[in-house]
Amino acid sequence: MNAPAAIDRDGDHLLVTTRDKTDFWRTTSYGFVHDDGHALLTDLPAGSAVEVTFDSAGFTDLYDQAGLMVRVDESTWIKAGIEVTDSAPHLGAVVTHGSSDWSMAPVPDWAGRRVTVRASRVGDAVTIRARCEDGPWRMVRLAPLAPDAAASAGPFCCSPQRAGLQVRFTRLAVGPADTELHADPAPINPARN
Repeated sequence: MNAPAAIDRDGDHLLVTTRDKTDFWRTTSYGFVHDDGHALLTDLPAGSAVEVTFDSAGFTDLYDQAGLMVRVDESTWIKAGIEVTDSAPHLGAVVTHGSSDWSMAPVPDWAGRRVTVRASRVGDAVTIRARCEDGPWRMVRLAPLAPDAAASAGPFCCSPQRAGLQVRFTRLAVGPADTELHADPAPINPARN
């Protein structure tokens, strides 16, 4: 959704370049609605999981961001990944049900490294996890999502303060949902690179 400035292939990698001042956000604190970030989404039925891997190099400006989006419609969605704020990369999530919220934690040691974000849909919830390279999985968020909602998920990126953020997406994998909340998820073989 929302075609970026450029999409290029580099072997099995997808290079996406953002348009000027793109974002996903609804109302809270700022009073504006933005739904013009870039995303490439596939179905996320109940009982499934999606993983997105990307390189966090080149994130320099305030709010530069990339990761994984789960979307039902323009007012019901989740985005999670790396975002620059306070001059450092942060692992964060925005959950939107009419209005957006935002949670984050600094991850300065993840700067310029490969990051994987995973969304797993079970029952009335989506579990978001992330990790840096082959490091341990971190629980990011447990968020509500109606069990009967038709949702899609996949990589997203945007740059609310500029144009030209280039993000290298290296992996997209779709598979079964996590079996337990407090255990590392089972590996998913890539559906496509």
